[in-house]
This record gives sequence, C-alpha cells and structure tokens, in this order.
Amino acid sequence: MAKIGNIDLGDFPLLLAPMEDVSDPPFRAVCKENGADLMYTEFISSEGLIRDAIKSRQKLDIFDYERPIGIQIFGGDEEALAMSARIIEATNPDLLDINFGCPVKKVVCKGAGAGVLKDIDLMVRLTEAVVKATKLPVTVKTRLGWDEDSKNIETVAERLQDVGIQALAIHGRTRVQMYKGEADWTLIGKVKNNPRIRIPIFGNGDIDSPQKAVEYKNRYGVDGVMIGRAAIGYPWIFREIKHYRATGELLPPPTLDERIAACLKHLHGAVQWKGEKLGILEMRRHYANYLKGLSHVKEFRMRLVSTESLAELEQIFEDLRGHYSALPVAV
Repeated sequence: MAKIGNIDLGDFPLLLAPMEDVSDPPFRAVCKENGADLMYTEFISSEGLIRDAIKSRQKLDIFDYERPIGIQIFGGDEEALAMSARIIEATNPDLLDINFGCPVKKVVCKGAGAGVLKDIDLMVRLTEAVVKATKLPVTVKTRLGWDEDSKNIETVAERLQDVGIQALAIHGRTRVQMYKGEADWTLIGKVKNNPRIRIPIFGNGDIDSPQKAVEYKNRYGVDGVMIGRAAIGYPWIFREIKHYRATGELLPPPTLDERIAACLKHLHGAVQWKGEKLGILEMRRHYANYLKGLSHVKEFRMRLVSTESLAELEQIFEDLRGHYSALPVAV
C-alpha cells in the first residue's frame, strides 16, 4: 500500500501529473471521475504567491471532491519557498509538492524547476526549508538529472528522504531531453529498489497504455505511476489501467457519447471557473484530443475552435452527436 503521511493511496495508485496550463480544476474533475487517485495543481511560483499575483492565487483553488490533492510550488529561494508553504498550508491541501523537474526555460532561468538539478546541495536546502515550514506532507517531483553526464537521481532520492520528504515522483528523462526521446525507467527502478529508500517512489514518463503501466509496475517495482500527456483529452486512461490490472482485459474505447459528455463537463467547468470568454478560449487546445480518431471530424473541430458562445458550442456537440453513431470509436 502506498502511503504519503496519513494519506492511504491504496495499492498501486495512479497519479495525474501537474501540467502547466492543463491541470486546472475543470481538467482535474474529468480525470478524478475516471479514476485518478492523486492529483496536483498546476505549479505555482513561490515568488508570485508572495507577491499575491492573481494567477498564482487562482491556482490555489482546490475542492473537496478532488481529495487527496496536492498543491505544487516551484522556486529557487529558501525563504520564498518557506513562506509559500505557510500560505499554502492555510488552504488545506492534503500535501505540498515541490517541482524540481519543469524543463521550461523561463522557469529554469530563475534557478527553479529542473534548474535546481545542477546544484544538489541547493535542492536539499530548498526542500528542507519547505519541510520545516509546514505540517503538510512534502513530496518532490524531479527528473533523472540535468543531462546524460549528471544523472544523479539515486543520490538525490536519498538526500531528499533524509531531510523529510514523504514521496518522490521521478520523470525518466533529463532536463536536456525535455520531452524528447524515450523515458529511461532503469534509474527509477534502481531508486525504488535501493534498500535505504523507505518512501513511495512514483514513475513518470511515456505511460500511455494499460499494458505499459502494468509492465512497468512489474519490471521496475514502482509504488505507482504518474500520467501526464496521455490523459490530455483522454481521462479514460485511468479507468482503463485499473480494469486491465484487475482483469487482464482491455476495456473498449469510450463511446462517442462518453467523449462528448467528458468534453462538455470540461467545457462547463472551464467556463464556470474562468468565465465564459477565457474558459472557451482555453478549451480550444483540448478538442482535438477528445475527438481523436473520429473520421471526417475536421469540420466540427474548426467550428469548435472558432466559436465564442457557449450555446453555440453546445449546439455543435449536438450536431456532432447526430452526425456519428454512438458506437465505440478507434483511438
């Protein structure tokens, strides 16, 4: 059983990765409904939080139906991270996660995210500052290292455990790789099987099918897997993995009705949370994934991404439903 502090995540939990501009409450709602066991907010800048930046504050929105949920922060300054931890504690999440993995240049340039991978001593100091500042369980998400020559994750895992983190999620790529190439899970397996490691180890990177999730569990012994890009527009991946683990059988793909229902739930949530204009705008990136595999869908997709009215969007989905039968569709 995977436990983080007093949070019992059950046997082999499936985690939704924190993804910038994706893992907002409307997206998390459809993933939770389909079986995600632990979710995180988008990462929040510790400096932005202290400055009371509106975007940072809005990312603190969490809801009881999402629990257990973690709030994720990033930053390169001990004092700012510690202060952020205290602000976050007041919003009562189940845990606090530190991002030492984001490879995006604007984050790395601030000496945060994966930028910290160049300086393990700093990573340890930043982590310890957060652990000491909060009563919440503190977890970390990171990568194998900065580049091929500095895959130091085995040392990092031991040192972060020593200063008090209660779980570690590892993305099987270096910062230099970004999201290219294949994720290398061999080092994730080594961390998990290190006799010194007592905390749960979650593997992340390229889990895009039930078969791969189960294969990697068996091969590397991880306590759970974290799924990111494969869940975008396809929240059913969580239920499919659970079904495959339980029965050894693959579920049929979601029906057209299920796709439309999930998309509409996501859309209505986005409008409710961000307002109609921004909610509609930000949903545009998701339609292609929700409708992937449907033949001749381009015309509907073009209408969906060029419409600015919620009522019109709902009508387009009705037209879509009328155009296709509700049979399962190939992905």
